[in-house]
Amino acid sequence: MNARGTFRIDSLLDEKTIRLVFVASLWLKGAFALTEILGGIAAYFVTQKFLVGVASAVTQGELTEDPHDLVANYLLHSAQSLSVSAQHFAAAYLFGHGLIKLWLIAGLLRRRLWYYPTAMIVFGLFIAYQLYRFYFTHSFWLVVVTAVDVVVIALTWHEYRYLEGLRRFRLT
Repeated sequence: MNARGTFRIDSLLDEKTIRLVFVASLWLKGAFALTEILGGIAAYFVTQKFLVGVASAVTQGELTEDPHDLVANYLLHSAQSLSVSAQHFAAAYLFGHGLIKLWLIAGLLRRRLWYYPTAMIVFGLFIAYQLYRFYFTHSFWLVVVTAVDVVVIALTWHEYRYLEGLRRFRLT
């Protein structure tokens, strides 16, 4: 808390620590982005027959014990009713989402200034979509991913202001 009674993250942490957290969060998001890219590629090539086989193998024990198990039946039904167009959409979405994030993260790690506002806008759009999806799914994981994205945007904003300050200082 500063003299005006407002909270500032940089009053708790020094710039070196904030930078370390920022870079670590980018590497974490980069790992997720790479996973999305690989998942998108896999989703494109995996057949429905394979998915039904995996779902059957995973749910077999549970359905033997309780044929009315809600989660097991939902998983099996989802695999059986997955359309090719839905599969291709999921593949394209995962691949594109991961590729865009990876491109932005690479620019942020190289400290290219124009990437900062671009990344904040794009990550903000991702958050808007995730909140839209949460409205329908109520997925706990969407909340976690969205919270991480909010932290990354805040750290990106802080880092951008810091680098802009350095740039202005060097120009004077």
